[in-house]
Amino acid sequence: MPGLCYSGTGRMSRAVKPEPILCAPLLRKVDARLIELLRSLEPGEWELQSVAPAWRVRDVAAHLLDTPLRKLSMVRDSWFVERVEIPSPEDLVALVNRLNREGVAVYRRLSPPVLIEMMEMACRETANFHESLDPFAPAAFNVSWAGEAQSLNWFDTARELTERWHHQQQIRFATNRPGIMTPELYLPVLDCFLRGLPHRYRDAEATDGTLVVVEVSGDCGGEWLLVKAPKRWELVGESSAPAACRVTIPQEIAWRVFTKGIDREAARLQVQIQGDRALGERVLELTAIVG
Repeated sequence: MPGLCYSGTGRMSRAVKPEPILCAPLLRKVDARLIELLRSLEPGEWELQSVAPAWRVRDVAAHLLDTPLRKLSMVRDSWFVERVEIPSPEDLVALVNRLNREGVAVYRRLSPPVLIEMMEMACRETANFHESLDPFAPAAFNVSWAGEAQSLNWFDTARELTERWHHQQQIRFATNRPGIMTPELYLPVLDCFLRGLPHRYRDAEATDGTLVVVEVSGDCGGEWLLVKAPKRWELVGESSAPAACRVTIPQEIAWRVFTKGIDREAARLQVQIQGDRALGERVLELTAIVG
């Protein structure tokens, strides 16, 4: 089954086609940049506040260590210390928030040398694991923010890439370090985030054929075309219909918009919405993380 392979450095055409995001090799590249970043931090920089209100830099780093270890244990090794029922989306958010708090509480206590050494191991094993998966087999976890009850491995791996990328970006933002906004690394992250658009628009009323264009401006961005089909909204690779609205988000803030890293009102000052404003505003309500 064909898919867009994000292992090279080339740009896609401006209209991003909704094909599978085959990005497993990029986990290793993003995490190599993470290790380099953590090694460069001065002692005081570990205590700087991140855009996540409850987390300092050391907490974000702790989270980046906790989540791959947790996933390897549960998915690769089938090791569960508790069984929980998740009857509603609210219960899922509560569970994820609790697990995140518990993991951060433990790993934030590690010294930078110990954390970095453990991070190297976790990154290596996680990359090996995701590269070993059949991208078109069912994933252990569904991508809930995209409204999927069952996801394929390629989507879960792409979601994993967004986690590794955006939390590293939080550290870079907090410490005033250069970001990792390159077409190779950032475009697949944006593409994964915007796969949540059809679910976000699921209750938006419009006539069939209505087109919403979401543009992330900048060298790493592109255009995502969202069309109202008879029974649902769906992403398409092309459309001849005139756009009912066009939403343009600068690439510098797009990752923060979709991960609750910027106040909605502050984002609105930098985002352009042309046409049906009520329809376009829904893009700013897309949250591509759990919790």
